[in-house]
Amino acid sequence: MRRVPALSFAVMLLVGTDTFLVAPLLPALSARFAVPPARAGWMVSAYAVGYCLTALVAGMAAFSVATAATGLAWSFTSMLGLRLAAGVAAAVASPQIWATIAQVMPRERVVPGMATATAGLTIAQLLGVPAGSLLAVRSTSDPFVVVGAGGALVTAALWRWFPAVPPHGGTVRTGLLAQYAALARTPRALGRFGAYLVFQVGNFAVLSFAATWFARDFHLDQAGIARAMIVLGAGNTVGALIGPRVVRRAGQGRALLGGSVCYLLIYAVVAASPTRWVGVALLAGAFTVGGVLFPVMMNLLQALTTSARGTVSALASVLMYAGSTLAGIVGGPLLAALPSFWGVSLLALATTSGALGLWAASGCLRAEPGGRG
Repeated sequence: MRRVPALSFAVMLLVGTDTFLVAPLLPALSARFAVPPARAGWMVSAYAVGYCLTALVAGMAAFSVATAATGLAWSFTSMLGLRLAAGVAAAVASPQIWATIAQVMPRERVVPGMATATAGLTIAQLLGVPAGSLLAVRSTSDPFVVVGAGGALVTAALWRWFPAVPPHGGTVRTGLLAQYAALARTPRALGRFGAYLVFQVGNFAVLSFAATWFARDFHLDQAGIARAMIVLGAGNTVGALIGPRVVRRAGQGRALLGGSVCYLLIYAVVAASPTRWVGVALLAGAFTVGGVLFPVMMNLLQALTTSARGTVSALASVLMYAGSTLAGIVGGPLLAALPSFWGVSLLALATTSGALGLWAASGCLRAEPGGRG
């Protein structure tokens, strides 16, 4: 059982990295497939649609093949199809990971095991964008091939060491739907999960289209985009490192409120950036705030229950991908419709404000440092 947390971490790291891989490549992929930015966002959404639609079936092996094959995409349509297939294949990972940890780990190791798996997704958010940027300097195919190869290695390790989850009566689908329904009836759950979804729409819009903005308005090539994205990733990493200290000093409610206000201030001015490095610096500030707030949001969701934390994590993953889907669909047209980064930044302003209202209504701004709402 000692291998379960490590393998869970590896799965979530790869699936998460693949999620955030496309954002810095959108300008190059748009040029490669001759599609405008307004349509390019579908390359982000296609993966997320696949995840959301089939969150109970598929396999890690198919994920590896579909991701590697994405590097061979010969047209915009084939790119969308392969990203959709990769999302479908990745969908099995999160529910199976959470279910396995809850059922096969000793009771005293369940929460640390969940934390290890969640850390894989968190680190993917820190590394996925800069990793995609660096790997794509030579070719936009390289990131997908590398992640697909990594997935193949993890698949072999899963086949060899990861335990099967024993059935507990009925089908897995019915069981999970019943768990989601029970969770939805928990007081304050709808408000908190709604806030998380709304927040992720704006968050992913910024993440997905920042590189396109850098390329279009500041004429950065892929190497320049890679450098800019490394700065953003560094900001996220710094936020993750200082976040626990910030939360201990301020408490979760104040950290959430203060971070949201910082988001609003940054997104109100970032589109007016006179130079690329001013824009990069402002977005790095937003990513730093994100590094602080992501664990706070996850803790507020986990605080809803002590008996269904795997279900909470799985649902949070689905909502994250749903937010990514909506961001890819609406962010591209907004970026194209308004000058500079105004379309996306206004969307982020609206979603941050809406999420803040939902967090407040569900009692999160009064939450104690321990996370109890």
